[in-house]
Amino acid sequence: MIIGIVAVSFPFVWMILSSVKSTADFYSFSFWPKSLDFSGYQYVFEKTDFTRWYLNSFIVAIVVTISNIIFCSLIGYTLAKFRFTGAKLIFLIILSTMMIPTEMLIIPWYVFSSDFQWVDTYWGLIFPGLMEAFGIFLMRQFMLSVPEDILDAARIDGMGEFKIWLKIAMPQVKPAISALAIITFLGNWNAYLWPVIVTNTAAMRTLPVGIAMYGTSDAGGIQWNTIMAMSSLTVIPMIIVFLIFQRQIVEGIALSGTKG
Repeated sequence: MIIGIVAVSFPFVWMILSSVKSTADFYSFSFWPKSLDFSGYQYVFEKTDFTRWYLNSFIVAIVVTISNIIFCSLIGYTLAKFRFTGAKLIFLIILSTMMIPTEMLIIPWYVFSSDFQWVDTYWGLIFPGLMEAFGIFLMRQFMLSVPEDILDAARIDGMGEFKIWLKIAMPQVKPAISALAIITFLGNWNAYLWPVIVTNTAAMRTLPVGIAMYGTSDAGGIQWNTIMAMSSLTVIPMIIVFLIFQRQIVEGIALSGTKG
């Protein structure tokens, strides 16, 4: 485990240490900086649109995460607890969409965005991820474990299905909600392919796109300590989210294939 921890953490330690190196110090390839140089961080906030990129990524990740929790849990609850004609077929169709590569969906998404004038807008960034098949699968698997007796008792007491879903079913599947939240948040926080296609201006770029565009810019040459500073600041939300939900996400992923 110690060897694994060292192997996984080494790139992050290298990135953080490189972010406080001077340009000359960076190319010396020494592990430890000879002196701390925070000019990279200063340049990030004064000379780039990093703050706007950060805000864009945060808005997209939060909106998509909340949307997936609400809609995927509703669909998962419906498919798990209601018996109706075609339920299994619908579930199989939803699962089959997971086999379609994202690259094949880029053109339809872009045409759709262009028709609705969503190119270079938040709606254009957000709409492809509002509801995902994996989230529906995960929530359905966990909803199957909610005891039917509890739900029937709530119906006898006069509770509506929406209130049963919110007050009874959702608290029973907290590990799945946490797992879905962290997976969705991190996936959209790190998303690159669709944001780079649907955004045209620097003001609408997300963090991965902004950093990549900065890294390929020829203006003044590539300042690697600045890129490392951007990358170090980018991983902060991911670390915070993982530290808060690490137990739930491990439990959620471990059990998602065994429920039902």
